[in-house]
Amino acid sequence: MSKRHAARRLAMQVLYQIDATGETDAEVIFAGLDEDHDPIPVRTEAVELALSAWADHETTDAKVTALAEDWPTHRQPPVARAILRLAYHEMTTGRTPAKVAINEALDLAKQFSNENAPAFINGVLDKLHKSLDLPEPAPAPEKPATPESAGEWLDDAKQG
Repeated sequence: MSKRHAARRLAMQVLYQIDATGETDAEVIFAGLDEDHDPIPVRTEAVELALSAWADHETTDAKVTALAEDWPTHRQPPVARAILRLAYHEMTTGRTPAKVAINEALDLAKQFSNENAPAFINGVLDKLHKSLDLPEPAPAPEKPATPESAGEWLDDAKQG
């Protein structure tokens, strides 16, 4: 598991905890994390990410509720709510490409939620992504077909 994936998993759990307890003091949250399971850099990144996502949770919740009128935020399972808040935060801050944030959210839903959660989360995040009108990343330059054209490709890539 990559450090970013581990931090994202832990950030989702911290968001769940914040939602349940209301505790937003970084030191208190950090002290409550399992030091045997995740190293300090992962825990630090997770707490920062979770608190950042929490800071915008009201905006996120309003957008999610507008797109999922039958399942407003207050009716969603807490794990789904935490996953949606985290993924939306990552998409809107540019921290993670939208498609990666969505895929990571689906992985978290499969791991920590019920069998219906991945479909719900995918549908909501897909609608959120489309509503954001985020620019797609520029395509990578085409790689050369032959070693002889490698020099030309490298020159194009350096200029591009």
